Amino acid sequence: MLAVAAFVASRIDLPYYALSPGSAEDVGPLVHLPPGKGSPLHGRILLTDVLLTQVTALSYLADRLSADTDLEPASRVLGSGSPAELAAQGYLQMAASKAAAVAAALRRLGYQVPERDAGVVIDAIEPGTPASRTLRVGQVVSAVGAVPTPDACAFVAALHALAPGDTVELTVERTRIGADGAVTQGPTVHERVRLARAPRSAAPSGCPGVAGPNRALLGVAAETRQVFSYPFRVSVSTPDVGGPSAGLAMSLTVLDKLSGGRLTGGATVAATGTISPEGAVGDVAGVAQKTVAVERAGATVFLVPPPEYKVAIAHASPSLHVYAVATLDQALGVLARLGGHVPPPPAVPAPGA
Repeated sequence: MLAVAAFVASRIDLPYYALSPGSAEDVGPLVHLPPGKGSPLHGRILLTDVLLTQVTALSYLADRLSADTDLEPASRVLGSGSPAELAAQGYLQMAASKAAAVAAALRRLGYQVPERDAGVVIDAIEPGTPASRTLRVGQVVSAVGAVPTPDACAFVAALHALAPGDTVELTVERTRIGADGAVTQGPTVHERVRLARAPRSAAPSGCPGVAGPNRALLGVAAETRQVFSYPFRVSVSTPDVGGPSAGLAMSLTVLDKLSGGRLTGGATVAATGTISPEGAVGDVAGVAQKTVAVERAGATVFLVPPPEYKVAIAHASPSLHVYAVATLDQALGVLARLGGHVPPPPAVPAPGA
């Protein structure tokens, strides 16, 4: 009877998600370079994530009592989307993070890495809107009617000129996001969408030259897709890992492989933080759980964004040394002080940086 009750309880989802310590993975084996380009690594750089799981009637008490687990309302985690859309958003963030991480590392080494705007990526779709019947998260819109939309503000401006009830043709690249998180470009097609009336509460876009909120509603959140031209092929394999927070760890590992392999001085270093192509480190979530994960993996150094420093310190043991870094250069400065071999900065800023 108890077994039956436990089985039933495990199938009853509660309106919460549990954030618990995930894994801490060595990034070195995930970075792939052309033959002869990389060096063997002396030390490890770890990325880390959190485990996000639906709370059930069976797991609720254990999740509630665990010192390393936080419970978040499902409405806060999912917003107006679904679990499948949340996963797609995470994989999309990871793909953008990898591109920016490689660009930041190559530019720090003096390579030219030009970038260009290449349409807008659909980040989220409001249920019940015109977009929900036609578009998917991860797809790229490059034109609204005859108007090119190379960036987010061009997209907003093109929609701003339209009225409720207008039918518009969107030029859409049908990008696909696989079950393992792989993002694959698809064919470009033309989709016709009839726009709805925007709610009165719609906020102004903030884009130059676009005054006031849109009258017509498509129902998406979108951002500019940046495409980088690398001097040689660099890839980072991250199956089943989503989100943008591994950016700093990936940049450091690409740098390490391309600069002799002694960046960490032989230590096991963990890092969390988003990265911009210019090398700025951004905030992340779940640092309490990530601190537990990197300690379990044997890290002795943990690099975190400044806003998360106090949280990491509060959850770290004396054997884990936590450092706040706001830029890639600050992270390299920490590693240099700890005995790592850090390549000198380029004599002049790299073109495209």
